[in-house]
Amino acid sequence: MEAFKISDRPTLAPKWFWDMDYERIDWQASYKSIIARIIERGGPEHWEELIRFYGREKVLKALKSEIVFLPDYAIEKVSVYFRIEKEEMLCYIRKRSKPGHWI
Repeated sequence: MEAFKISDRPTLAPKWFWDMDYERIDWQASYKSIIARIIERGGPEHWEELIRFYGREKVLKALKSEIVFLPDYAIEKVSVYFRIEKEEMLCYIRKRSKPGHWI
């Protein structure tokens, strides 16, 4: 009987990583940029794959205290989907602390 093996990479299409060599991505070392990219460009089915691969706690930790930028629409979606306040997210706090350009 073959033992269950957890994949060494998430099940995410190479199209999400057009600017990287997909076969050489270090999925653990690059987790913050991978999570940010998939949160920004993907949908709930892709977010579930992040949770499956990295674990909910690691994804939430990245969202709350490690990812420094997400666009407003992604912050809104993440807040609703993960049931976290925008004010708990570093990217939102940083955005609020920097005044916008006056033009």
